[in-house]
Amino acid sequence: MKKPVRIALDAMGGDFGPSVVIPGAAIFLGRYPDVEFVMFGDQEKIAPLLQAQPQLAAVTSVRHTSVSVGMADKPSQALRSGRRNSSMWKAIEAVRNGEADCAISSGNTGALMAMSKICLRTMAQIDRPALAALWPTLRGRSIVLDVGATIGADAQHYVDLAIMGAAMARSLFELERPTVGLLNVGVEEVKGIEEVKAASRLLQAIDSPLLDYRGFVEGDDIGRGAVDVVVTEGFSGNIALKTAEGTVKQIRSYLKQSLNRSWLTRLGALLARGAFEDLRARLSPRETTGAVFLGLDGVVIKGHGGLDADGFSGAIELGSNMVRHGLLDKIRDMMVLANEHAAALEGVPPILDDEERLEAPTPDPA
Repeated sequence: MKKPVRIALDAMGGDFGPSVVIPGAAIFLGRYPDVEFVMFGDQEKIAPLLQAQPQLAAVTSVRHTSVSVGMADKPSQALRSGRRNSSMWKAIEAVRNGEADCAISSGNTGALMAMSKICLRTMAQIDRPALAALWPTLRGRSIVLDVGATIGADAQHYVDLAIMGAAMARSLFELERPTVGLLNVGVEEVKGIEEVKAASRLLQAIDSPLLDYRGFVEGDDIGRGAVDVVVTEGFSGNIALKTAEGTVKQIRSYLKQSLNRSWLTRLGALLARGAFEDLRARLSPRETTGAVFLGLDGVVIKGHGGLDADGFSGAIELGSNMVRHGLLDKIRDMMVLANEHAAALEGVPPILDDEERLEAPTPDPA
């Protein structure tokens, strides 16, 4: 018999707390009954909602916590007031102690990252964790990372991001050799900042059987689904994510205004209801339920703060899939393979632009 996945829930996280977390867990349980929950939060707020879900109550243990992390709390403030005794910390700690296979929280992103890094620590050979998001594309979905965990990156960190993103793609999309691209200002090898160009040379030299590096990609390649994994650092990744989210809201607003312009357009909207429902499904919270913290020695999922119950069930599903498909083992295996190619990374010559080629010294034929 398959061992159930044990999931720790921060019941107080997000904009709506237990009123979304508990129904969301019930929805997930209805689709995937082979699961157990450990729920952390205010017992008085959780108990009435859980009693209304007898099937969920049967597979859930509740751990009372009197402290919850606010959505506006600074990470340092959350660590001072919430470390060791908040619902967020306790959910992460359950993963560290082996009581749960993954933790799900829709709470404060900065606090969740800080607590996760302190409580779980990073995996061997990975200096900084990353936040990986699922991105709707014309081909289906791609993974984009980092979308806000850490700002700035050197060449090695870009390589680590590529390895972790490819491992997630292998887990989630069941791909043997996911395609990977580095986000840049152009696809030409001489374009971009030196750190990105150096990372590209390293990825070309690795030539891993578990990662198919395709070079640079541009911003419009993300939505096209040009590659399975798009790699960038947290500053530009977060801007790209927020820009895409804002564009979706803008298009929805324009569409609503246009369809309500006259009785004829409203009739057309009624006739095209099926198409609009399909569009809504593609851009629904279920498709963008949350993000995965990669690089930690444990699985942590950050759900969006404004998720409804169905959206939160999708965040749970994401965490469950990462556990069932062995995300952490896949990252470790890929890091081992990258180390085996370490010799190939030594002495990789830089790619020079036209001006640099003219100024470069001519090799001595002797």
